Amino acid sequence: MSFKRSAIYAPNPATTRGVSTKLSASKEKIVYTNGKAVFIRDLDNPGLSVAYAGHLQNTTVARISPSGYYCASADISGTVRVWDTVGEDQVLKGEYKAISGRINDLEWDGESKRIIAVGDGKEKFGHAFMFDSGTSTGEIIGHSKAINAVAIRHQRPFRAATAADDSLIVFHQGAPYKYDKASAVFTIKTHTKFVQDVRFAASGDHFASVGSDGKIFVYDGKTGDTLGDFAEGHTGSIYAVSWSPDGKQISTASVDATVKLWDVETRKATSIYKLGEGVEHQQVGAVWNAPATIVSLSVSGDLNVFDPRTPARPAKTIYAPQKPVTAAAAASPGGTFFAGTADGRILAYDAGGDAACVAGGHTNLVSALAPAPGGSVFSAGYDDRVRELDGAAFAAAEFATAAQPRALAVAGDGTVFVAEAGVLEAVRANQKVAELKPAVAPSAVAAAGATVAVGFEDHKVRLYSWDGKALGEAGVLEGNKGTVSALAFSPDGALLAAGDSSGKIVLYDVKERKTVTTRWSFHTARVNALSWTADGAHCASGALDTHVYVWSVARPMKNIALRNAVPGGVSAVLWRGAHTLVGAGADAAVRVWDVAFHQSAL
Repeated sequence: MSFKRSAIYAPNPATTRGVSTKLSASKEKIVYTNGKAVFIRDLDNPGLSVAYAGHLQNTTVARISPSGYYCASADISGTVRVWDTVGEDQVLKGEYKAISGRINDLEWDGESKRIIAVGDGKEKFGHAFMFDSGTSTGEIIGHSKAINAVAIRHQRPFRAATAADDSLIVFHQGAPYKYDKASAVFTIKTHTKFVQDVRFAASGDHFASVGSDGKIFVYDGKTGDTLGDFAEGHTGSIYAVSWSPDGKQISTASVDATVKLWDVETRKATSIYKLGEGVEHQQVGAVWNAPATIVSLSVSGDLNVFDPRTPARPAKTIYAPQKPVTAAAAASPGGTFFAGTADGRILAYDAGGDAACVAGGHTNLVSALAPAPGGSVFSAGYDDRVRELDGAAFAAAEFATAAQPRALAVAGDGTVFVAEAGVLEAVRANQKVAELKPAVAPSAVAAAGATVAVGFEDHKVRLYSWDGKALGEAGVLEGNKGTVSALAFSPDGALLAAGDSSGKIVLYDVKERKTVTTRWSFHTARVNALSWTADGAHCASGALDTHVYVWSVARPMKNIALRNAVPGGVSAVLWRGAHTLVGAGADAAVRVWDVAFHQSAL
């Protein structure tokens, strides 16, 4: 057996209300952070994303060097990591402690040699250094509060501008960069509130700044002289500014839920894009990543793609998880599959990897997703609701649970079984038709035809027969060494895989009520998900230990080990066709692998 990764569907950037989120661009791809990972996303092909997971703390900003060979990424601890973007190994070139606190922004110089990182440090708010050695290349001083943004002129003579919460922009000459007190413009006092972003035009002739006062200013790129402001501005804080490649236009993104396109020469707005009403439509980031593409970021995490030639509305909106994926299920093999997240959102992924946001969703963590015989999928959330999904919308079926749902399964007659804290409910047509209150709390459930398997915290699996009205106990399966955390019947219902909190998976013969094998025991932490191939010959498992394994029924000691498959832990696995495996979890990305089964080894 062998495998190769075929796609990574990246999550959308992490956002915080009232905080600017830095997006960057390189060769028509955008670069951003989510959790402890950095993602390089292709806007046209969602499967061509790149994920970097080398940080130990939550990341804040990432930018690719002008040469395109390296990426510098930073985190909340003040660490900057420089890594290779060429090839799949992502070799680390250097790791540096830039400041002793959160890094808010960083920038490369035009020669791809020097980096300036800024943020909220204890001893200093910024640091300039060589990317290959960490050697200091000047001082970033002049601010009394946290620095929010930095921009470097890419042409010689180099200049750097930093923008901070002290309402100031400091203009540094370099390299080495220094705070030139002899200059009349070493401190620029145009804004009256926090300065949120500052960017140089590609030509280096100008740079622009935006702030919480809703103002936009443009300056001379060599001298720092203020050339003027954009009188109209925005009605709320502006969190991002970005230049067009030709330097003739800028785009700005604001909490007034608008993205505006400006002509630099006239300082007038040429296009205004209104994203909607409400907090979720506030714009906290933006980048101009191609001659005809602007990308902005909503607080909700949605990426809005604009074509400057198309007025009034985005050309498209990119949806993806923003929080960890906690559950997944497919309506049919090879078709749409659903991913539920820790913030209650549910995304529907099509065959090409494009995601649509399912209307409504849950208001809290999605704890389980399960396919139904009719082609729909049921979801359960920590808002104590179970709902039926039909395509990109919720169907009419919806009901409240008696307690917090942990797992769910759907029987052949359409009855939904929900394992909750202290109770197992059976619901059909939105009506509870049966209830089981065992002495031990149920922790997992699976169904095949009229047989229901329930896993418990006492390490046992109990089988029940379902006649449409009541559950009758049909047997007890013993062999697991921890709380049963995942159950899955083979497609024909003959076999049952049971994973537990110790990382062990036991394969049972359902009819004979006996153990087939206990050798599926390579996981070292809680098994969160199990999924069978359509022919019932192989079963995939995903666990908290970050690994995915593909097991063989015919030869239990043979397996495919997808080690470190999902940084932070695997929460969901599913098969899309005979050889395509999907996995997702803590880093919010969805990964796809092509798996080959070699008969000689099986």
